Amino acid sequence: MGNITEFIPLGLSQNMKIKHVCFLVFLFCYIAIWMGNLLIMISITCSQLNSQPMYFFLNYLALSDLCYTSTVTPKLVTDLLAESSTISYIDCMAQLSATHFFGGIEVCILTMTASDCFVAICRPLHCTVIMSRHRRCAMVSACCAGEFLHSFPQGLLTINLPFCGPDEIDHYFCDVYPLLKLANKDTYGVGILVVANAGMMGLVIFVVVMLSYILILYTIKPYPTESWYKALSTCSSHITVVGFLIFNLFFFFYFTILPATTFPEEKVFALFYIIIPPMFNPLIYTLRNAEMKNTLRKVWC
Repeated sequence: MGNITEFIPLGLSQNMKIKHVCFLVFLFCYIAIWMGNLLIMISITCSQLNSQPMYFFLNYLALSDLCYTSTVTPKLVTDLLAESSTISYIDCMAQLSATHFFGGIEVCILTMTASDCFVAICRPLHCTVIMSRHRRCAMVSACCAGEFLHSFPQGLLTINLPFCGPDEIDHYFCDVYPLLKLANKDTYGVGILVVANAGMMGLVIFVVVMLSYILILYTIKPYPTESWYKALSTCSSHITVVGFLIFNLFFFFYFTILPATTFPEEKVFALFYIIIPPMFNPLIYTLRNAEMKNTLRKVWC
């Protein structure tokens, strides 16, 4: 028997009432994601903020959020209205690779923003030179190249697996672990490689972010409390987003070490890194940032 040509995602639920409620909720979320991130991108591009490193990275973070959530959410929303859904083998592998690629870029840009916070607080007089536009573009390019090196092996490992049946994915999008359960061979070694790949990326990002904030705290230690508050308020939005990211990474690894059975909680938790961060990142960066709010008023009023 040859490889199957399409998969059947089982989705969140088979209950049509639940699916209709989820359709309305996720459609609202997807519209909010586009409105919020486009608002930020247009406001930064049409103002002087784009010359500042923090907002330069925020612009690319909004773009990566849009690309990331668009790899899964449109298909998820349309499937909720259908009695049954299918996805071709090629589309499934493309969705798998794109999800890991754009999701990783989002995480890497947040890491670059941590470095920018360190430079802005610890080297304020040299910030313009250190974070020049050429260097910022190089950092974003490095993020894309690094994430290609991260996502390509994951996709390659999955593509080379034999899929002869069954063809039902106990999930609502194509991810590595649901697909490993359908492969017609022992996938223990592949699972270890996938966890090691993701774990190495998560470890490097965690170390860079923690090191940046440790150096920030060490630098402002001799200064009075008012300076502490001012310095940390500069990074408050970033701290909030990164804290949520670390929470997601913790639960990601928690679910990857569970037995091979797919748990319903895994499907629900996947929403926390597919839909929730792209929707709340614009709110966090605008509501907690006076400069961004002033720019929004100037651009749109």
